Amino acid sequence: MIKKHLLTIGMMCFLAINSLAQQSNTDPTEKKTHWYESFSIRGYVQARYNRLLETNAQLKNEQGDRSWGQDGGFFLRRVRIIFYGQIHKNVYFYIQPDFGSSASTTGLHFGQLRDCYMDIGVDKNNEFRFRIGQSKVPFGFENMQSSQNRLALDRNDALNSAVSNERDLGVFFYWAPKKIRDRFAMLVKDGYKGSGDYGVIGIGAYNGQTANKPELNNRPHLVGRVTYPIVIGNQIIEPAIQAYTGKYVVAKDQLTTGVKHLKDLNYTDQRVAASFIMYPKPFGIQAEYNIGKGPEFNPTTDSIEVQNLSGGYITLNYKTNYKKQLFYPFARGHYYDGGKKHEKDARSYTVKELELGLEWQPNKNFELVAMYTISNRRFEDFALQNNKQQGRLLRLQAQVNF
Repeated sequence: MIKKHLLTIGMMCFLAINSLAQQSNTDPTEKKTHWYESFSIRGYVQARYNRLLETNAQLKNEQGDRSWGQDGGFFLRRVRIIFYGQIHKNVYFYIQPDFGSSASTTGLHFGQLRDCYMDIGVDKNNEFRFRIGQSKVPFGFENMQSSQNRLALDRNDALNSAVSNERDLGVFFYWAPKKIRDRFAMLVKDGYKGSGDYGVIGIGAYNGQTANKPELNNRPHLVGRVTYPIVIGNQIIEPAIQAYTGKYVVAKDQLTTGVKHLKDLNYTDQRVAASFIMYPKPFGIQAEYNIGKGPEFNPTTDSIEVQNLSGGYITLNYKTNYKKQLFYPFARGHYYDGGKKHEKDARSYTVKELELGLEWQPNKNFELVAMYTISNRRFEDFALQNNKQQGRLLRLQAQVNF
């Protein structure tokens, strides 16, 4: 079945490239442009401090912000510079390194590739396009939503645990009518906290080991997503459904000595999720939930097993302005019960968290977020068992956009 899907995707890529070549050869009136007319640079920097009003220094969030808790201090969460451009009417490129990556709690600010892909359109409006390279896997709205736009300081555990850093290497096909592509762009540009343009329909194949990791079993994951932003009076709502399937290999450097595991380390990795977004005009709702199965440490048997997982979140938000300054008060509650396949021993989690926050944008180049987090987290692996941490903390983030 996987070979059949890969052959189909391969044929679609061939047709796309062939169509592009034909268009290039049959358009003698195409205007020649200089490189600087189709090439742009932008980016953003996020600086944080998480220790105000902290009640438990042992409360951690490895997948999110590693400056939580003991020994955390002032922290550069992201330092992104993005190179992008429509270098041909059917060819778009996007390269995004991050110079604020944290290799560990003691190794900060490493340069690391986040995105590096090309979009190849196959029609004059690029309504049908292929995305080739390392990019976001189309699973979940908040996963697709840029950290530059998101209200909550970290993504929810429930859906973000599906793909660490939201990205992987693969080939994805996206389709959306020009009218809807323009709507996706407007929802970001006009401050409605959109996810960006990942098509009305998105399908693809990717390695399945997450970003900047090599393939380990020659068996790609398959993913599909359908979404549509609907205008109802003055409001826009966007329902979506998405799913993926594959085999995830727990890498040997993820294992603690003594933990039991499958001999070939290949574990079933499958999820399905539903999303509902009502954009803040001025009141908004963002809700998602997923179920599935994947590798998870079982403290009863000291082994990594395929287990069920479930969880989701709901965010309530409001968009208002005062003298051209934007304010976004928000509240988010989220829950997750399952494993995190990319952490040590496919660490087992139960997360219950409530966040209350406010984002202030005095101008388009600067944002300040204050968020109070009330957290209850159980996270266990072979070496760290019976570990349940509760606490509260006030988190601050300053962000500059350029």
